[in-house]
Amino acid sequence: MEKMKLYLMIVGKVRPPHNHPSGNLPVPVYLIETDSGEYILIDTGLSQSLVGKYGHTPSLPHMMDEDDNVGHQLATLGIAPQDIRYVICTHFDPDHAGNLASFKNSEIVVQRRLYHAAIKGEVDRFRMTEDQWGASGLRFLLVDGDTEIDPGVTVVESSGHAPGHQSVLINLPHTGPVLLAIDAIPSQNHTDPATRPIEPFDIDESLVRESTKKLNDIRQSEHVALTIYGHDAEQWQSLRLLPEFYD
Repeated sequence: MEKMKLYLMIVGKVRPPHNHPSGNLPVPVYLIETDSGEYILIDTGLSQSLVGKYGHTPSLPHMMDEDDNVGHQLATLGIAPQDIRYVICTHFDPDHAGNLASFKNSEIVVQRRLYHAAIKGEVDRFRMTEDQWGASGLRFLLVDGDTEIDPGVTVVESSGHAPGHQSVLINLPHTGPVLLAIDAIPSQNHTDPATRPIEPFDIDESLVRESTKKLNDIRQSEHVALTIYGHDAEQWQSLRLLPEFYD
């Protein structure tokens, strides 16, 4: 795995619930270039339809310019949606699954539990992205629990924030193991399983705490060199963003 690279993108910002101390929170998307030269995209960000409509959607207060959109950022690397081998969708929230329908040439990797929760209508907010995950022509690869998708790229089941939520562990050749916690641990203030805040969109508190402990255990057992938190405004100011990368 001497050629693997991890690119980080901020594809917009969202305003958190009232009285949240962190201000506007980054909406990230991640791109892996594998040893074999294939591409794996992790999440697709806010819908292209929201570009320029600053906060005009009451249920999803947001900020996003044309340059922020995931398709535009991929294009700066010369990558088109049809070049993506896999899209790992961590869950179907609007800031994570807003452009799934643009990737019909890709295999969409989701936990089977997540997919069934969506089609059964178990999570109300997933209806906001039903035009994406429910679009005709999408090819889903349903997985059950922790699964290696490609050499060095493993999805880690981390339910709680949503049923079938998944994080991602990436073994980079020089940086070492990198854990993308996504919304299972959204910031550095959420790392203690016992005392971490439970956010308004966390569905199952007991599973949230269980998944937090699971990811902390992985950090130790896999000697994780870098944990990237899903919406940590402070941390994201210090991370390398596209066109820079981690390798």
